[in-house]
Amino acid sequence: MKRISWNEYFMAQSHLLALRSTCTRLAVGATIVRDKRIIAGGYNGSIAGGSHCIDEGCYVIDNHCVRTIHAEMNALLQCSKFGVPTDQAEIYVTHFPCLQCCKAIIQAGIKRVYYAIDYKNHPYAEELFREASVQVEQVEPHYVQFSFDKEG
Repeated sequence: MKRISWNEYFMAQSHLLALRSTCTRLAVGATIVRDKRIIAGGYNGSIAGGSHCIDEGCYVIDNHCVRTIHAEMNALLQCSKFGVPTDQAEIYVTHFPCLQCCKAIIQAGIKRVYYAIDYKNHPYAEELFREASVQVEQVEPHYVQFSFDKEG
């Protein structure tokens, strides 16, 4: 059996997190990693205890669902809540980060962004990542199939 690479492993974690998303428009997952250890994960969904898109529908303003917190922000806020430093960490995201998440990623000291799928890549976000010397790399999405049978 061939082992999956670290990039495949952490990206698979992000895809798994995306399955928890409560926004019906787009399911996104993010995993923050430092020294090959997962330090936080997030998915796009509503604030704790709030109404969810899957229950109430998306709350769209200017073609953007404002009910949800993006996966990257949820992962960064999890680090903040529990006092986990993000400086020099890496983030694996299922989709290219939006402009607001880009700025938060830079401010948090994340040094590298891996993403699987292009999604409305904002030119200014790309410029900001370059200016901040944040390395951005698209990782081919690899889909892992799990088997839980006793013989496998």
